[in-house]
Formats: sequence, C-alpha cells, structure tokens
Amino acid sequence: MQTETGIDTQLKDAVQLTNASWAVLAERVGGAWLTRASYHLSKSAQNELTGVMAVASTDAWLCGALSGGYSRSAGIPENKLLGVGRFFAFPISGTSKLILVGAEDQSPAAQRIWRLTSSLLAGRFTPQGQTLLPDLQSGLAFDLPLALEKVLGMFVQAVACQGAWLAIRRGDTLDILAEWNAPKARGISLQIEENPIFRRVNRSLADLLLTRGQPNFDQLPFASLKPNGGAWICLPFVIGQRLIGIVAMWRQKEFTTAERGQLRELAAGVYQTVDIVVTFSEMSAHLRRLGLLNDFVLTVSSAQNLDQIARRMFGLLSRAFSTELIALFLRSSDGRILRDYRLLDGKLNVMSVSVENHPIQPLLRDGHVRRVADSSRDGFLGIHKGARSELIVPLRYRGQATGVLVVENTYADVFSQVDEHLMVVIASHLAGLIEYTRLREEAEGRARSLGLIHEVVQQVIGLNDKKEVASITAELVAQYFKYELAAVLLMDDKKEFSIHGIGGTQAKTFKESLGDEDFVSMGGVTGHVSRRGESVLLNDTTQSTLYKPTRGWDARSEICVAVKDGDDILGLIDVESREFNAFSHNDLIAMEALAGILASVITSANQYQRLQETVRQLRLTETELKARIEAQRAAENRLLQAAKLAAVGEMAAGVAHELNNPLTTVTGFSELVLESLPEDSAHRSELLMVLQEARRASSVVRRLLDFSRQGERIRASANLNDVVDDVIALTRHLIQTNNVALILEPETSLPWVSIDSNQMKQVLLNLIHNGLQAMPKGGEMHVRTFLGKREGRDWVVLSVKDTGMGISAKDQSKIFEPFFTTKGDSGGTGLGLSVTYGIVADHGGTIEVLSHAGRGSVFEVWLPL
Repeated sequence: MQTETGIDTQLKDAVQLTNASWAVLAERVGGAWLTRASYHLSKSAQNELTGVMAVASTDAWLCGALSGGYSRSAGIPENKLLGVGRFFAFPISGTSKLILVGAEDQSPAAQRIWRLTSSLLAGRFTPQGQTLLPDLQSGLAFDLPLALEKVLGMFVQAVACQGAWLAIRRGDTLDILAEWNAPKARGISLQIEENPIFRRVNRSLADLLLTRGQPNFDQLPFASLKPNGGAWICLPFVIGQRLIGIVAMWRQKEFTTAERGQLRELAAGVYQTVDIVVTFSEMSAHLRRLGLLNDFVLTVSSAQNLDQIARRMFGLLSRAFSTELIALFLRSSDGRILRDYRLLDGKLNVMSVSVENHPIQPLLRDGHVRRVADSSRDGFLGIHKGARSELIVPLRYRGQATGVLVVENTYADVFSQVDEHLMVVIASHLAGLIEYTRLREEAEGRARSLGLIHEVVQQVIGLNDKKEVASITAELVAQYFKYELAAVLLMDDKKEFSIHGIGGTQAKTFKESLGDEDFVSMGGVTGHVSRRGESVLLNDTTQSTLYKPTRGWDARSEICVAVKDGDDILGLIDVESREFNAFSHNDLIAMEALAGILASVITSANQYQRLQETVRQLRLTETELKARIEAQRAAENRLLQAAKLAAVGEMAAGVAHELNNPLTTVTGFSELVLESLPEDSAHRSELLMVLQEARRASSVVRRLLDFSRQGERIRASANLNDVVDDVIALTRHLIQTNNVALILEPETSLPWVSIDSNQMKQVLLNLIHNGLQAMPKGGEMHVRTFLGKREGRDWVVLSVKDTGMGISAKDQSKIFEPFFTTKGDSGGTGLGLSVTYGIVADHGGTIEVLSHAGRGSVFEVWLPL
C-alpha cells in the first residue's frame, strides 16, 4: 500500500490543478468514517468533517457513492472550519475508500482529474491476491467485528447494493455483527423461528431472493426500500448441514442471474473464514473466562471489605463475559435487609433494600442455579433493562443461600454450560470469602458499637435529666460514627415528640432549616417509625415514598429507630446524610442497640441495677464476639488447607502422569529380562530389586493420581451405620490379625445424612488403617457413631479411637497436609489423611483429631444434616 506521504502529494497536485479548497482520503471502517490522508485541511477541520460524515443521511449518501461506484456532490451546512458550501465524492473502486473534495464548484475537466486520481489510487490499494483466510499474526482473527466487517465489504464491493448486513448464528438467533449503510441493524438479535424468511433459509440452507410483491417481502428486517420496486437477497454460510450465519443485501433494482451467481461463489469461498474467525473469537473468550479463576485468587481474595470484593469481582466478570449487566445481592445476617450491588455507568452502586417481596427472594429460598438463554423463556428475571440472557448463581454457605450473583447480556443464548460450571465454582469460593469478611466487619462494627454504648453508659449513669441524656447521646453518636446529622427525639407527657439532643457536622445547618417546623412528619419516615415502632434504613431517599424533605435540608440516606420500652414508644433516634448509600446494616444494628440502652436509662428508676445488667450483657456479647472471631480464624485455616490440597492435587496429577510412562517401561522390560535370565544368574537379584522398586514407585504414582482425581460424586441420603458395617466387614479379619480388639458403638436412632457412600467408606478405611499402623503390638479400636450439636445445628459424627502411640502436638497441625507422614521409611506416602480431609470438606463437614503421645488418638468426622 502507498505511504501516506505519497497520497498527500497526489491530493495536493489534484487540488492545485482543480482549484479546490481541500481534499481528504476517507475510509469506512466498523460503521464509521475515518480520515486516512488530507491536504489543506487542519486537524480541527478534519474533526468537523468527521462529524458531518457521521450524520445518518450523509453516511447513507457516501455509502451509496461507494456501492454505486460513481461520483456525486452535495451541499454542506454552513461551517467556518470547512470554508466551502459543497463537497464532491469520488469512490476508489474495489475498496471502502473515497476522495472527498471541498469546493464551491468543479468543472467537468476538474472532475475528470479527480476520477483519474481515484483510479490511480485504486491500483495501489487493491491487493494482488486477496486471501480469504485471516492472518493470525495480525490479530484479525481475534477481532470478530473487524473481520466480519471486511468479509461484508467483499460482498458490497462485488455487487453494488443500497445496504447490507452480516449476522452470526447463536443458538436460535441471528446476531447482526456487521452492517453496510444500515446502522440501526448493528447489535440486533433476530429470532430464526419467528421470521418465515429466516426459517425458510435455515431449513433449505440455500440462498433466497425476494422482490416486491412476493410473500413475506413486508417482513424484511432493516431494509429501507422505496415503494416502487426493490429486491432483497439472503446468502447463507453453511458448514456441513449447519447454518452458521447469513449475509443480507438489498437495492431498488433486481439482482441479475450473473450477480446472484457471483454472490453464491463468494459465500462459498468465505464461509470457512467466517467459521474460523467465530471459532477463534469464542476460544479467546473461553480462555479469558478460565483465567477468571486465577484472577479471582490473586485479586478478589485479597480484598479487605465487601465493597472492595464486589468492585473487584464485577471488574473480573465484566472483562470475562463482555458485559456490565452484573448484580450481586447479599442478605443481612438477620435476613431483613438485602444489599444490592450493581454497575451503573461503569461505577459500583450499592443500596440497601428490604428482602420482603423482592424479586430475588424466591431465588434465595430455592437456591438453584439458573441459566436462561432468552428473555422469552420462563424463569427469566431481567434485573437490567435490555437484558436477553442471564446466568443466576446462588451463594451458599454451610447449606444456606446467603446471596445471589446475576450476570446478564443484551444478546440471547450467550452463556454456556461451561460458564455455568465456572460461575458455580467461583460462587462457592465467593460465598465463603464474603461470609468471612462479613463476620469480620460485623465484629468490628459491634466492637465500635460496644465502645459507643460503653461511653454512653459511663456518661449518662446517675443522670435524671432526660434532655441531658439525649444531648450526650446525640453528640456521642455523631462523634463515633462521623454522621452529618444525629438527633434524639423524646415523647413528652402530651404524647408529642420534640428534639432533646442533636449533633453532627450539619447540626447547625439543620436547626436553621427546621425553624419552627415539626421534625416528626406523620407521612414521613419519623411518623412511620413513631406509629409502628419498626426501624427504617434508606440509602436512596429518592426511591422511597416515605421520605419527606425538610425545607433547606435534603437528605439522601436515613436511619430511624424507635426507643421502646416493651410496646411503648418513648422516643426516636434519627441519623441522616446528604450522601447516597451512607449507612450499612451494621449502622442500623448499632442504632437499635443504642435505642435499647437509651430506653433503659429513660424508663428505669433504678439506673444502677439496669446499667450493671447491660454491662454484663455487653461482656457476654464481647465473649461471643471473641468466640466468633476464633471460629472465623479456624475457618480461614480450613480454607487455607483446602487451597493447599487443591494446589498439591494439580501438581500431583502432573507429576504422576509424567512418571507413569517411564515406570511402566522400566517394569515391563525388567519382567521381560527376568523371564529370559537364568535362575543362577549373578544379576538376577539386582534385577529383582529394580522390578520391586519400580513397582513401589508405580504404587506411589497410583496414589498420587487417586489423590488428584475428584471422581464422580454421587450424593444420596444414607445411614452412616450402613457405611460402618460395610467397612468393618472388609477389615474385620485385618483387625483381628493385628491383635486389635474392635469395639463398635453405633447410634441406633441415627438420622440419615446426604453423603457419597463410597467416599465415606474410603474415609473410614483410611482412619482404620492409620489406627492399626499406630498399634503395631495390638490394642483396642473403638468405632462409634452419634448425633452431635454445635453452632445451633445438628451433626452426624463418626469417631475412630485407637490406643496406639499417639501424635505429638507439633505434628497434629501438619497431619492433614499432603505428603506429611510420621511413618519414616515404612512406606507411608502422606496422602491418606489429605484425601480424607478433602472428602469431608467437600461434604461440608469437618474432621478433628485429639491425640496425646503414648496414649492414642481420636479422629472425629462431623457431617451436617
């Protein structure tokens, strides 16, 4: 192709010969016009010209010049930068380029000069042999819209037309991804079965030509034709007996038989290109989505709070699925509030809404994954406007749905089964991460609340003046939480509310705005809380009919809680902010806790005793918080152990596969040599040793493979006692030969639990074998099942106890790590307990060990009901 400098020179010579004002070389790429070269036109004037060419009518006029292959001229709206009132278009044959000339007039001789210039440029721009396969080095194969635009350009250049578009099939729809002089068509999805034209092409797999007056001509999509005449042709791309896409073209005059044959040959020549480009694009998207798991571990897992988790998660999903239609709904710990995270204009928006009657509520109840291909199907939720397909994945933690992750797209049938499985894996990790983060935030929030309540208690104890109590409380609330406005209202003897305490950075502004106006509006938030006694949390007052603004003060977020003694409402605590999403559920809990303390102070005649009881309750709460923090730390350790197992599993699979083939070769050839070697050979003992060690290495490889494979999981309700009976039947002889006394203690009324029986048998076998190896001189083994209770839940417990050598304290923290063994050179691989830990964790359970060196060990497997 000619350099831009050479083109500039030709434009300059032609402008000087024809006395034109300016000239540019323009090209239509991706539905827009770009300036490739220019003469006597400034940068700002080029930008202005680009804007003129982007107007729909001008774009259609220029496309007509390209498709018709003839020059034309038109007037330009008055523009100081362009300096002329008219421009002339001279198309460059065989390309998507043309020369635009700015001039008030051009004589026939001048126009001939410009046609000569365009023909000279046509010879330089047209490639000698156009290849139909994409250049993988150039990146074209990975740029689907650009590649399809070039394919469509080949059809438009081959046969003149008024407009055209190219669509790729996705499921039951045709998605228009490239257009020529039909900008409204780009990005539209067409249902194949709903349109008789596309239904006919899909079944016949042959091209279709329609002219005005024929059936279904009035159902042509995106073909603007004048009433007198018109022809429309559809050319399918077919692989085998499968339709992968179509090209539609239209114009006023009919397509000739020769033109139709030319278009058929072109369609037959480019269908492979289209298939390759679409395949590469889908593969690229698939690889990006698989990389999402690695990005999740690197970025999301290191987030410090829920907002940061959501922001990073949305960024990953947006890049992986090429959509910003993403929503995350998290239910509060008490189940009343739903925290709604969404992307709006590229920014994360967070708001708190009531769970009751919310569209997400049924999804939280059933907890099922949904993949809806099209908005017309049953079960489509449609969180975002314009969504056509969606993937809904619940977040489950310990068997309970704690939230819902929704990914939607404006195209139909976008998400595959692989995407569904990928999102399920991500959601399972995300649920645990969110729950741990929420526990930490709640612990921090409650600790802050404890500090506030302790401060209030210290300062109001012994006070009898309610106004002083309210004033101190309001100031402390604003100080601790940095609220813009915090007000405490108390009811007087006339059953009317009045402000007794106010604090915050905007307290003075609010007092001036309020004036003599009554703060409690019976139709507003404060009136609602004063009548019903129910707390209200608003993070977007513009979306609530309850909020009534005060003159000169317009809040965007508000919390209002009632100060109650039983069913009697004594007052209100109201906090407000001019920012959206200023308050969290923890703030609401803190205000409700403070309201309870304030009610006690106001109503109690015996303040000291009441406050002492409150302090005692706070200490219990602190103890509970510490216990929950310890539980969280233990959970985090289990999560780390699971991550280690996953990483080692992947490594083990790779190592095992690499070693298996050479070991098989060594074993096979050793056996062959042994068969041909005389019994009295001096080398027979050495070769037997080689064979024995090779077989031992193969056994280790087999265990590595067993450790890395998850296998097919078949969960069903089963009695754990049946699993114990089956395993004992297999191992009873082994136990007796090891001089070990077996004592069985099954719980006869044990409830059934959802398990994979084969995996649980492997768990019990591993524990029995470990126990036997710990008692080389014999002893006792107790196998027991019973019903346990912890954390407010029922569990089925399997216990294996031995009287062997025990496990040292320093080794107990490592026994579930892969390849850790205390058996030295006796043959242990260190994988048995790692596999056991992985199986139990996959069932949502835990495995615990209690051991003392020289006194034996007890392993307990806790499985949730």
